[in-house]
Amino acid sequence: MSSDGPLTLCCLLWATPGNEADLSVYEDTVIALLVDHGAQIVQRAVSGGADGSPHEVQVYRFGGQADLDRYLTDPRRTALAAERDRVVARTDLFPVTLREG
Repeated sequence: MSSDGPLTLCCLLWATPGNEADLSVYEDTVIALLVDHGAQIVQRAVSGGADGSPHEVQVYRFGGQADLDRYLTDPRRTALAAERDRVVARTDLFPVTLREG
């Protein structure tokens, strides 16, 4: 990922079995930290996870790589690592370009 300019990321999240609601609660908590790092959630969608699809799909916009790095290492976020490990089975995070229509 480039360190120059705005960074838009898509995050796919799969819950550990039986912890779908807890995954959403965890995400509510860490998403609230985004604003402190110059970032915003562009879109958040929740699914039932049927047929192996992710339970949540999120699109974030950060000012740049440094903002993302600060978010990922935020002590309030890292303090929740055990909870994250309990409720999140898999995460895929990758840069995207948003298009209209």
